[in-house]
Parts: sequence; C-alpha cells; structure tokens
Amino acid sequence: MQLVFIALAGDHLIKVLELDKNGGLHDRLEVPLGGGPGPLAFSPDRSVLHVGIRSTNEMASFRVHDSGELTEISRIDLESDPCFISTDNSGNYLLSAYYEAGRVAVHAIGANGGVESPAIEWRVTAHRAHCVLTDATNGHLFVPHVDDSNAIFQFRFDASNGTLTPNSPHVMIPPEGDGPRHYRYHPSGRYVYFDNEQGSSVTGYHLDSENGTLMPFQTVSTLPAAFTGTNSCAQIHMSDDGRFLYASNRGHNSIAIFEIDGDTGELTSRGQQTAPSTPRAFGIDTNQEFMLVGGLDDGDLATYTRDGESGLLTRIGTRAIGDQPMFFLFKNI
Repeated sequence: MQLVFIALAGDHLIKVLELDKNGGLHDRLEVPLGGGPGPLAFSPDRSVLHVGIRSTNEMASFRVHDSGELTEISRIDLESDPCFISTDNSGNYLLSAYYEAGRVAVHAIGANGGVESPAIEWRVTAHRAHCVLTDATNGHLFVPHVDDSNAIFQFRFDASNGTLTPNSPHVMIPPEGDGPRHYRYHPSGRYVYFDNEQGSSVTGYHLDSENGTLMPFQTVSTLPAAFTGTNSCAQIHMSDDGRFLYASNRGHNSIAIFEIDGDTGELTSRGQQTAPSTPRAFGIDTNQEFMLVGGLDDGDLATYTRDGESGLLTRIGTRAIGDQPMFFLFKNI
C-alpha cells in the first residue's frame, strides 16, 4: 500500500490519498496550509515532507506519519515563491529554484528534519529559473531557465557546507526557443535529460561526472508529427530502472513516452498517451506499476497502469481531485 501526497494550489492544502495494489485511490485526509502549495520534496528516507508555499512565500517541513498525517516541524519566510525544491543526497540541505526572482537557494535542514533560515545561498541566476537537483556524486547541480532566459546554469555543490560555486562554463545556452525546464539523471550517471518547455522536446546530455558539465547529443519532439496546435512541456520523470522517460504536454494534453537505450542513452519515441486538460503534474508510484496525472484546468486525476517492459500506459480511471494539482509524491507504508 502507498500514500500519495498531492499539492493543490487552488485549495491551499495537501491532499493525501491511499493507492491500493490495483491502482484504486481512496481518500485519507487533507492538510490545510494557509497558502497555495507548489513544489514538494521528501527527505531521502521519506520521513519528512518539505513544501514550497508559493502564494505566501514560505517553506514548511512536516513529519510524515504512516497514517498520512503531517506534523509541522518548521516554517520559514522566503524572499520569493519557490517553483521547485529538492534535498541534496545527504538530506542535510534543501535546494530551491525561483521562477520570478531568477534565483537558486540552499537552506540547511536541522537535526529535527525542518528547513532552517536564513539561506546559506541566495544566488542570482536568471529570470524563470525552474529546477535544481544534485547529481549522484552530490557535487554538482544544474539550474535550467525557460522562455526569455533559455539557459542552463552549472554549479559545483559543496555538501560539507551547502555552498555553490559557478562551474566552468557557468552557463550553457541551448538552441533558441528550447526553454529547458525540468530534468532527470539517468541511473548510469552518464546522461541527463531535460524537457524543453517552449521547444516541446526532450534533450539528452552526456554528463561529465568528474567536472559536472553537460554536452548535448540528441533532441526529440514530445509531439506527434501531425500536431500543429500550441503546446508547452511541464514535468519530466524517469522509471527507476532508467529504461523509460516521460514528459507532459500542455496543449496536446498528453504524456510523451520515450524508451532509453542503455548503451548510448539515445531516446526513441513510443508515442503519447492522452491525459487530462493541461497535465502539469504527474508521477510514477514507488513500485513503478502506476502513473498519476493531474489536470491543472479541470482538477481531474487520471490513473494509468504502466507496462514495465514496453513503458506504455493504460488509463484505468479518472476522478476529481481538487483545484490546481501541482506536484505528486509517493510513500510506501
């Protein structure tokens, strides 16, 4: 059995569901936050949930109980609204990206599991920063920027004190109109995949794990060739085995499916699966058997089975979930 934690920005709460072995969803509880949540991140052991509350410029940390109940540990004020958060691999630091402020930040996480203030780093990058994740070495990270900035900033990360140092080169400029948004590391440590918000595509990069730098090798569209409408990409997720990559299409309203060649890292499109209107948020469960996709416009939540051999998705249900689903996280109980 698993718990699903869903950030509902319009309802100002975290909704907790139970996901059963057949993909059924059952209401557990709701946790009011006093503001609209956006990004979510677990501690490495999934005992603490960190929440970026975008409408009030706050970061909150909660102890996670097996019942799904959340006990608040800490809450700090921020200088802007975070659009993405993650912990470093040690769980000692919370990293965050700021879309409007054009910043990346690092906060310490205390012995009680709560995020602390002030920030260790509050560093200027560029307008519309959108994601930040440390690599497997915990020594490097990247900050992609969409739209007018269209850039990937490269940093070295010191896990002994939480500081950032600009890497060399500090900024990569993708082809005009790409807009790199979110990314995922391949478990081999050799590749990183960014979805391009404006470009409606995914770009694969070779990762130099020693120097923490990227080199692009392939860009593949997330859309069918015949599609001529307006579209933008949102989130990107990878199966734990590194065989399949998924990206959400807002406009075409689908999840793009790619198979990853384990030897070369190259992507092969396996098509698109229809999704609720404006699928910003989605996620794969911890057992890799199901995918949940939220419709930002209509508040629907679609459940799919995921074939581990083909990577393909089959919709098995749709239900109302709430106003503006923004992020999903899963925890076994």
